[in-house]
Amino acid sequence: MDIGVPKEIKDQEFRVGLSPGSVRALHERGHSVFVETQAGLGAGFADAHYSQAGAAIVPNAGAAWNRELVIKVKEPLPAEYGWMQEGQLLFTYLHLAANRELTEQLIASGITAIAYETVEVNLPDRTILPLLVPMSVIAGRLSIQFGARFLERQQGGRGVLLGGLPGVKPGQVVIVGGGVVGTEAARIAVGLGAQVTVIDLNLERLSYLETLFGSRVELLYSNSQNIAGAVASADLVVGAVLVPGRRAPILVPRSLVRQMHPGSVIVDVAVDQGGCVETLKVTSHTQPIYVEEGVVHYGVPNMPGAVPWTATQALNNSTLPYVLRLANQGLGALAEDPALAKGLNVKANRLCHPALQDVFPDLAA
Repeated sequence: MDIGVPKEIKDQEFRVGLSPGSVRALHERGHSVFVETQAGLGAGFADAHYSQAGAAIVPNAGAAWNRELVIKVKEPLPAEYGWMQEGQLLFTYLHLAANRELTEQLIASGITAIAYETVEVNLPDRTILPLLVPMSVIAGRLSIQFGARFLERQQGGRGVLLGGLPGVKPGQVVIVGGGVVGTEAARIAVGLGAQVTVIDLNLERLSYLETLFGSRVELLYSNSQNIAGAVASADLVVGAVLVPGRRAPILVPRSLVRQMHPGSVIVDVAVDQGGCVETLKVTSHTQPIYVEEGVVHYGVPNMPGAVPWTATQALNNSTLPYVLRLANQGLGALAEDPALAKGLNVKANRLCHPALQDVFPDLAA
């Protein structure tokens, strides 16, 4: 199969769909990989690395897009809509629940679009999103790193050191959502010495977090009273809510943001699914923050793009087995792999994923 790897064009998105190691694995199985020149440069992979792995280097995005299977990291942007065509397979993060325009474009193009974030492995006791996990781990860890930075006075924050000092109380970190993102955020915040609260709706998850952190983290059941009590006194709030395939619910309303200390920080990792904070809007790595209601807001939807060398390899470790199945079998892979089939969002001018059909009922008709 002919496989294209275009260069990402989202603001300061330096990750790349395939690493040279993944290209080599595909090449060894007889597939042809076409990588847009400098697609991997931001992640530390030069064109020569791809050539040595067996890829053909192509001069522009069109030459990479015009292939049977296109592998990306982030969703297509308007400048790329024209490259999508009937009969193609697209495998990337899409997050369509918060993006009606892209959903309509995918349906109109006739492309088959499989989203990393909805590939789903169902185990007897739990559900795993294997292609979302590695980026969620990174985003969770970065949420505290970025939050600590923007708490600095020079960055517009209230000047709080999360770890505090002997004789000075530590900063208060409130994490709304105790999944992968929330767990990793708590891990880093605890390591820094912050006072950490995690709020979640799942009692089993809260019990698990207790075994993980013990008394170092306060664990609260998610309801409006507990959220209000914790968020109002927080120095840093991390939004870590995920409802697979759907928009994140608004759990922190504007009225509550208004009660926070001036210069406090909100980092909403759920922004690519619409965000769980009412005052949150999408920002970028170039302009990552804004102040509203006196609170610093960070809403970058591609946080792992800040650490592309690590993130590209972590993502490829998870995506490569699925890429190989698609390359070897085409759409036939969906029939043989239930987890991959769950990732199907759009096919043959139709919206296929049940959660998205609920979000956009008029497009599902």
